[in-house]
Amino acid sequence: MRWTLSDITWSAFDPSAVDPALVEVVKTASLVEANSPDYVTYLKNVFPGDTGFHASVEQWGVEEAQHGAALGKWAELADPSFSFERALAAFKAGYGLDLDTDQSIRGSRLAELIARSVVESGTSSFYSAIRDATSEPVLKQVAHRIASDEFAHYQLFQKYLNTYEGSETLGRLKRLQVAISRVKEAEDEELAYAYYAANVLPAAPETPFDQAACTNAYYMRAFGLYQPQHIDNATRMILRAASFNPNSKGADLAVAGFWKLVQFKRGKLERAMAAA
Repeated sequence: MRWTLSDITWSAFDPSAVDPALVEVVKTASLVEANSPDYVTYLKNVFPGDTGFHASVEQWGVEEAQHGAALGKWAELADPSFSFERALAAFKAGYGLDLDTDQSIRGSRLAELIARSVVESGTSSFYSAIRDATSEPVLKQVAHRIASDEFAHYQLFQKYLNTYEGSETLGRLKRLQVAISRVKEAEDEELAYAYYAANVLPAAPETPFDQAACTNAYYMRAFGLYQPQHIDNATRMILRAASFNPNSKGADLAVAGFWKLVQFKRGKLERAMAAA
């Protein structure tokens, strides 16, 4: 473990620096991070017999769970009515992975490692964006430590990606397809249900789950956190995972295009919310 909850200066919490919209984002993220045990089981099923990978992914799961606990603790400070434990129980009751499969949903172990690298590139940039957006000192500490962990996790999955390249083959186009498909899955049911369990159910338990509405509500808040440097970093990490040169002119174009896409989606959501 690179750090523990006791390394955070919780006494420095400043309620006057809390952004309510950011609290909703953090609550959501705490549940997704805390769902790591299911992913540990899934990954161990997909990589049977690889004891080295199993040990690494178990440690990864412990660190991800700690991220959830740290974010949940901060959210409880920011909103004393929030219970991380109750929200997590509601999330787990309504959402779960298929833990009976022994095949990667990506089609191969190599593709699975590319997808995991994409996830870690996104989360590293996401928590960097939270760190840079908030003036609340405790959240800044927590987000900085998590962002560093997520970058280390990206390197971990890249290490195993390099290892499995010796026994599996996957063309660059297919790699890119896997990476893009995983980016698109950022708007899948898991994130939407986490938003619902963390922010909708506690206030209005009778409200049915609406995936589109919850996804839009979450991204309305999350997209506003990103600055160009965060998108630049995430895009180049994703390209590297797909075996493309992250420093090429093509990569520069991809970065510019991704930033424009984020701005477009942010504007679209803002217009939709204003018209509602």
